[in-house]
Amino acid sequence: MKVGWEVRPLGDFIELISGQHIDAVDYNIDGHGVGYITGPSDFGRDEPLISKWTEKPKRFADPGDILLTVKGSGVGKINRLRRGRVAISRQIMAVRAKGIDADFLHLLLGAHGAHFASLANGAAIPGISREHVTNLQIPLPPMDEQTRIVAILDEAFAGLSRARANAEANLADARKLLEVTIAERLKSGNGDWQQCLVENSYRRTKIPSKVQCKDYLSEGRYPIVSQEADFISGYWEDDADLVRVERPIVVFGDHTRHLKYIDFDFVVGADGTQLLAPISQIEPKFYYYALRSIPLAGKGYARHFSHLKKETIWFPADLASQRAIADTLEEIEVHIADLARAYIAQSGSINSLRQSLLQKAFSGELT
Repeated sequence: MKVGWEVRPLGDFIELISGQHIDAVDYNIDGHGVGYITGPSDFGRDEPLISKWTEKPKRFADPGDILLTVKGSGVGKINRLRRGRVAISRQIMAVRAKGIDADFLHLLLGAHGAHFASLANGAAIPGISREHVTNLQIPLPPMDEQTRIVAILDEAFAGLSRARANAEANLADARKLLEVTIAERLKSGNGDWQQCLVENSYRRTKIPSKVQCKDYLSEGRYPIVSQEADFISGYWEDDADLVRVERPIVVFGDHTRHLKYIDFDFVVGADGTQLLAPISQIEPKFYYYALRSIPLAGKGYARHFSHLKKETIWFPADLASQRAIADTLEEIEVHIADLARAYIAQSGSINSLRQSLLQKAFSGELT
């Protein structure tokens, strides 16, 4: 270890405030009282996003505190409270710096997130105790060295954040371009295109049965397709429930508005999954993009299919032209998928580099 550093229990340098549960009747979503953080679901990328308030707070976190998740599936996740005092639930502990640089402490806890997660135990709700936090042995440099490490890491992490933001912006721009292109290529009034109400553009496909979410298998012979965001929601074994696809169809989520192009045999998952087999005058892939071009307004978790059926789609009379348009749009979508994979890979590299820098910082190797 570097000269001048010492290993001490974290409890020597912090005040640890355990959160306390507040009954649902005692908090609100209308902004009355102080903010109330119930768990990592309220965490943003760096600081919490207040969505609940209470006029009967019990335990508080103050600006500058680090919020540490100590119960539930998010054990080890942290956020920094930067503005305003908030109440905290029992899923959260507030870690307050006492005799240690607060920014250094924030980085230190972030570096130990996986360690805290590995300690979580409990049959129903995993968690860590106060002792898991206070007894953590930490390498502690002198205060001026803490300040120097924070400055180095802040500069490095700012560069990593810019790289991540640039990649996210490129991906968002590409996705926006695709939606604009779909709307432009498939808008009404394109030459001598024909029009058709959506309710007259498909034939219903017989569904043997719908599998409920609670019964989905994690693996099996047949994929389950539902209205959920994931393309494949689960798996199934019984071929009596199989929808056999001879010509591709489109799946529409009645509640979610998700659209999926399906060209394989599958099992239908849960309620709200509508199967639309396009009429013979419309190419299936073109049909999928035509439905995507409809700006269907969201109505929460209400049903949307009745509204979709009243919309109009436009299409060229000849199938070859439809295929050409669909192929062009698919090429753009493939490019976006490549960008998404690149973004995921870059994010993984950024996270690995971040952890490497933290490891070097807390072993005294940063120069």
